Amino acid sequence: MTPRSSLRLAAVLLALVPAVAACAAGPEEAGPAPSGSSSASSAAVPGVAEAARVGAADSGCALPVSFGIAASWTPKAVDLSGLDAETAAALGKGGMVPACEIDAKPAGNIGFIRVYTGEHGDLRATLTSFAGADAQAPAFTELQIGGVPAAEITYTSKSALDGTVEQEAAFAVDTPKGVVVVALDSFDDEEHAAMLPAYELAKSSLTVN
Repeated sequence: MTPRSSLRLAAVLLALVPAVAACAAGPEEAGPAPSGSSSASSAAVPGVAEAARVGAADSGCALPVSFGIAASWTPKAVDLSGLDAETAAALGKGGMVPACEIDAKPAGNIGFIRVYTGEHGDLRATLTSFAGADAQAPAFTELQIGGVPAAEITYTSKSALDGTVEQEAAFAVDTPKGVVVVALDSFDDEEHAAMLPAYELAKSSLTVN
């Protein structure tokens, strides 16, 4: 077994722990998903149902936007209280500050949908800075998401773990409270493909609060 295979096996085993614990505790009852309109250019991937919404004050993350999340994905606010502006910025990407991470591990995948917030600005320039100077083959798409102009970037980047080139995707919308970036952050390309439907669900169901 290669070092990468061993690392991936260990990560998968760790990822299954919360799921096993959840099964032992019994299924959670989910209320009906709130309806929401979206004018995104691509619809949610078929077969990925909206199990809950994140963005409201009582949803785990209070955000300038709300969107649907798939079953078992777990939102958690990023607590920056007590940190100075410089430290908070260091935790972000391209001037965007982390606000929420939605964990895929309880659903059996390794990675997150992460939400970042920042100052008003050009969406394409924001995504360029967010992807960073090492982004390879960046491609931009102009969209309408939640009834407002939006932009999406797809690109590849080199993994800091083992140097492999991995797929990345993020989209940005401007809101009255500033720009919001929603990014798919996966362990590798296999996880990226598995988690992409949940990312597409977020994109197609997003509304500005």
